[in-house]
Amino acid sequence: MGGPRFEPVRTVRAYERIVEQIEEAIESGALGPGARLASERELMVQFSVSRSTVREALRVLQSRGLVRSRPGDPNGAEVLPFSPAALHKSMTTLARVAELSLSELVQFRMVLDAAALLLAARLRTEEQLEEMAAAVERMKEADRDTFSDADVAFHDVVARASGNKLIQVCTDVVRSVVVGLIAGKIAAAPDEEALMRRSIAHHEEVLAAVRAGDGPLAARLFRRSVYDYYAGYVPEEERIALQALLE
Repeated sequence: MGGPRFEPVRTVRAYERIVEQIEEAIESGALGPGARLASERELMVQFSVSRSTVREALRVLQSRGLVRSRPGDPNGAEVLPFSPAALHKSMTTLARVAELSLSELVQFRMVLDAAALLLAARLRTEEQLEEMAAAVERMKEADRDTFSDADVAFHDVVARASGNKLIQVCTDVVRSVVVGLIAGKIAAAPDEEALMRRSIAHHEEVLAAVRAGDGPLAARLFRRSVYDYYAGYVPEEERIALQALLE
């Protein structure tokens, strides 16, 4: 029989409709950071729902990092500024339940940080170069407990130097998720000191390329360093995808 094909409809609960409307208002800019929603009683009237339905909607919005809500607050829930915390939580959850493999996360980091370096080599300031150099020096002086912080500081500066806020958020989230997944394995590695020394050497090479304004070289060196650092923690059959990014 001809004609259009239809799909089964999903029953949508009242609180989900409330969440959708408030999310749309936030995304469109009608509700900005610091703005207040109406009180629970007023929201009950506006949406023609019960108090429990309003509270469930506010709970969902709060879990997504969009508002801060306290039951009974006469001023209403406060709209929060964007934070990478919600994105970090979602990606961590995906990784933990195996919907995102370590290989996929490392691939994404290789692509994303390499793009940041391409931009940073062109756009960095002298002050940012000094910050990168200072981070490398801290890596040289660090022990196993503080090495990661110095490494993160280096890449935070690179992300800022890229001038792209989305890159800054995503690189921070992906890096922390990857490190969190294998932190225990790295700490237990018998050649941890050798890994740290190689990492420092790679960072010095990347910094020299950024200083020289050679973004393609900096990106290529970075991809190689990430591969060398993480390949041992990725299943052998999945390394081919990482290797494709080295070409």
